[in-house]
Amino acid sequence: MFVEPHFGKSRQNRVHKVGWIEVICGCMFSGKTEELIRRLNRATIARQHVEIFKPALDTRYHKEDIVSHNATAIRSTPVQFANDILLLAGDCDVVGVDEAQFFDSEIVEVCNKLANSGKRVIVAGLDMDFEGKPFGPMPFLLAIAEFVTKVHAICAQSGELASFSFRLAENKDKVMLGETQEYEARNRRYFIEGMQRQKPKENRNKDKEGNQGKT
Repeated sequence: MFVEPHFGKSRQNRVHKVGWIEVICGCMFSGKTEELIRRLNRATIARQHVEIFKPALDTRYHKEDIVSHNATAIRSTPVQFANDILLLAGDCDVVGVDEAQFFDSEIVEVCNKLANSGKRVIVAGLDMDFEGKPFGPMPFLLAIAEFVTKVHAICAQSGELASFSFRLAENKDKVMLGETQEYEARNRRYFIEGMQRQKPKENRNKDKEGNQGKT
């Protein structure tokens, strides 16, 4: 479990220190939002001023609140662009950002500016998209963060630890909001098997011929 390196009213000490960035990443259904909400609630208990943001396009559970898959919720401010966070964060101590993969690339510089001004920045997001590739600005956020937590789900096929988000629907758009009807968590083996089955038949044959040529 993540333990905060500093606590208390950081506003009193901001002149003497800069802030830092924490990134919580993983696949779908791994508890990223749950962990984000846990940390933000602890900061609130410590009487810190907390501001929370999410992309305006994420309206799956609520237009404004951040809501986990387990229905844990916390109030937030939806924003269209990452730079809006700089304008709205004000004089807070802690900034929380959920679903960071959906923001534009400016989110990286925004988080840096917030941390440099003395704020604790907690970011949660998918590290990989439905094809198993790095998702949007997340690799860059992982690179600049002082603290990184990778959480895992349970593979829907094997019951083992899962780190991939497998899309059940045939939609190939990079961004497609969905829940258990559209996605399931899988480990590497079942993710690869599923991706192979979704390929057109002619592509599968080419892959098979290529693998035979290597032996």
